[in-house]
Amino acid sequence: MTHYSVTTLDVGRSIIPGPELYWMNDFEQWHPLAFQSVLLRGDGVTALVNTGPAADLEPMNAGWASFLGEKARMEREEGHFILDQLAAHDVRPEDVTHVILTPLQLYTVSNVLAFPNAEICLAERGWVHFHTTHDHPHDNRATSIPDEILTALVTTAWPRVRLLKDEDEIAPGLRTWWSGGHHRASLVVEADTARGVVAVSDTYFHLRNVTENIPLGISENMYEVLACYERVRRTADIVLPLYDPANFERHPGGRVA
Repeated sequence: MTHYSVTTLDVGRSIIPGPELYWMNDFEQWHPLAFQSVLLRGDGVTALVNTGPAADLEPMNAGWASFLGEKARMEREEGHFILDQLAAHDVRPEDVTHVILTPLQLYTVSNVLAFPNAEICLAERGWVHFHTTHDHPHDNRATSIPDEILTALVTTAWPRVRLLKDEDEIAPGLRTWWSGGHHRASLVVEADTARGVVAVSDTYFHLRNVTENIPLGISENMYEVLACYERVRRTADIVLPLYDPANFERHPGGRVA
């Protein structure tokens, strides 16, 4: 049985209004987010869940500030750009065998073309939604997949694009299932480790979403969210929310397993 090491990498910080994180809760509060990419290594596989925001944060931040205000802008510490974070763990871009994207947003897809040998894995449902939806209040084409990245994904990089079924296996011991809820492209990524199954997802932002069964506020389908939480509580040994700053307290140095 393949056991993966799991390391979560801090690639940017921001804050969001309470009801965006916890449905119909904390109206007067803002909560911290730590955007993360997750490095999974085992048995010839070096997989990366999400590629982090672009080197230039301004285009994304300008959009966020336009509807949430200036304090919602993402900040990133020196050395926390995804390629720097990987280098600190002795991983070169060409070493990455798989990139798993969940969801399709600027903070996940912006650096996907930096990994020339990686199979690019994303939810088939999310891909179909992107290509068949003209108007949507939450999934904007320009902030889901920028044109310059989209052009590569459907031309030169297309042989490396893998559209994931609702239940799929990336490699032995590394699985995905479609969770939805947050976006049409949202997934849960499961990795078998020496500490049990680690479940990584954006359908839950903070651990409290799952443990206290508080639906994510910024969601597209509450029933998908609740079904995701129920399954994760039942099947995962370690729940790893992709935006929870407390991940680094629970797992010092980002070493999850």
